[in-house]
Amino acid sequence: MANRWGLRGQSTLTLLLACLLALIPALLIGWQAIDDVRHHFATRYAEQYTLLHMQKILAPVSRELALARRFADSVVTREWLATPDDAQRRDRFFREAEGFREQFSGDAYFVVDDASGDYFYNDADSPDSRHPRYRLSPDDPEDAWYFSTMDSSASYNINVNIDGKLGLAKVWINVKVQEDGRGLGMAGGGLDLSRFLDDFLRDNAPGLTPMIIDSRGAIQAHPDRQRLAFNSGAQTRLAGDTPRIQSLLGDAAQRERLEDAMLAARRRPGEVHSLEATLEGQPRLLSVGYIPELQWLFVSALDLKSAPVFEGRWFWTLVVALTLVLAILMAGFAYGTERLILGPIRRLQHSARAIADGDYGSHLPTERDDEIGELSRAFAHMAGQVERHTQELEEQVRRRTRDLEATNAEMVTARRQIDASLEYASIIQRAILPSRQLDMHLAGHQAVLWRPRDQVGGDFYVFRATEAGYLMGVIDCAGHGVPGSLMTMLARAIIDNAILHVGAHDPAAILNETDRQNRATLNRETLPSSIATNMDVGLVWVEHGGDCLTFAGAKMSLYASDGERLEVQPGGKRALGQKRSMTHENHRLPLRQGWTYTLCSDGFLDQAGGEHGFGFGNRRFEAMLQRHADAPLDDQIAAFEAELDAYRGEHPQRDDITLLCFRFDRPPKAASHDAIPPSST
Repeated sequence: MANRWGLRGQSTLTLLLACLLALIPALLIGWQAIDDVRHHFATRYAEQYTLLHMQKILAPVSRELALARRFADSVVTREWLATPDDAQRRDRFFREAEGFREQFSGDAYFVVDDASGDYFYNDADSPDSRHPRYRLSPDDPEDAWYFSTMDSSASYNINVNIDGKLGLAKVWINVKVQEDGRGLGMAGGGLDLSRFLDDFLRDNAPGLTPMIIDSRGAIQAHPDRQRLAFNSGAQTRLAGDTPRIQSLLGDAAQRERLEDAMLAARRRPGEVHSLEATLEGQPRLLSVGYIPELQWLFVSALDLKSAPVFEGRWFWTLVVALTLVLAILMAGFAYGTERLILGPIRRLQHSARAIADGDYGSHLPTERDDEIGELSRAFAHMAGQVERHTQELEEQVRRRTRDLEATNAEMVTARRQIDASLEYASIIQRAILPSRQLDMHLAGHQAVLWRPRDQVGGDFYVFRATEAGYLMGVIDCAGHGVPGSLMTMLARAIIDNAILHVGAHDPAAILNETDRQNRATLNRETLPSSIATNMDVGLVWVEHGGDCLTFAGAKMSLYASDGERLEVQPGGKRALGQKRSMTHENHRLPLRQGWTYTLCSDGFLDQAGGEHGFGFGNRRFEAMLQRHADAPLDDQIAAFEAELDAYRGEHPQRDDITLLCFRFDRPPKAASHDAIPPSST
């Protein structure tokens, strides 16, 4: 029997029998739970339908409202309505209004001159008509919408109305035009009522009747146009015969519950509140949501008998029943599977494990005639193939291992040579830094943070002491690592040469001469466009005994703070060596006693960190300087490093970082020893 049916037939027969055993109780339990389940999901369906249609309505009407408010608030509109007899302003208004007409969805606009009562309406059929369609009168009941709106405190309203004089039914958007609190008139546009109802309310959802009402219950939109409360949006008080949703409910208790749901929806926009009521004699589930931007309420009336989805209080009973059914099904299937499938496969598994351990002579159960037997025979053939391929692969692995070991030895040797070269370059680069000269001349008055991203970097700082004073600064060359370090050597030589030409007392002249020599030395036309040769520089000159300092910068600012105040003197907007050059100028600033002055490369400001990986940023940097400005300079540097590392976290250092700060408690004096020669920077 087992051989004739095969493995697939035996498994299918076992599963079929288990399903038949579990199906009868499942049907009995499901029949009892289906009605309540249907009710639950019908409620959720109505709520989701309400939320979806609120969003569908909000987008186009909000757009029309925003456009109408821009139209009414336009300077051209207000100027013309303030002086309607000015022909030039009138002509300007109608030219601009044509642009607004093309943007309105209804391809039309209207404007009312409050002084004369003239009503202008232009659409695609009369795009540039400059004659009023009619004149509004407070004695005409059809014009009450205008005067009621102008007398109200609201700046706009959305009014569903049929303009009998124009013969148009629209969702009108009426916006007051005001100048210094004085009403000049009204302007706006309108959505075609039939199209609005077709787009948003007549979607033939099974069992659902959507409606739009205002905060008083007046029906603004309904699939049946006879239900609309025309002109209610512009009325401050509703007439007794105005169609309201409250009049469609069965009794006073239901009307009170609806009022409570409307109030709750207005208090919590975005939430949908549901209640059961009798609408026009039929039981319905009402879902109410509020659109605050339009001051409209969206109401969905759902016929529970026609709901396409369902829900109920027997949900957990149904879950338990289904679990029981599945348990019975799985128990029957597990028994049959164990007998017919898992037992033979387990024996095949033991043989396969022996083969995995290297015993390719292990016996496989190949005596069966079904799929298990075929699998065993195929597995035995595969085991022989694996044995042959394993032996070949082992020989290849041994050969490749020998090759990899030789290659790895060569890479280790090359790596050692590279590391030695970088270490040597780092020693050379550190040798050009004037740390010894700074300590000799400004001991206790300066501190430096120099942290290259790699072993070598593209940042360095300079110092020059003369008989007249001190020149100090920070230079940030393009690039980092080995390319950046090469740029620092070239930049150092160019700056030294510039100081020899113009002197140390004129930072701006040094920058301009450095820029000139940099362009002359590095011909950009012969370099690839991907190679940057620009430099950010900040230089400060401090005279002996003086109370002022001279600063010039190229894309680098000078910061000064006493802990309570922070002043920033920005440098020039372009770096040295950029495609477009500029002439840099000196800035004379007071050298205040006890204030800390700081120059910093952009590596500190651009360092990524924090929760979102953003840069450290100017605002955080300036707050840090001000917070630590009155601390000893070495303590400031330590605090800056700690704050930067804490912000950086696990992020890698992005760029080279150099920060130079100095402070004088009294006017600076010349050092007691001779100034170092000009070549010592």
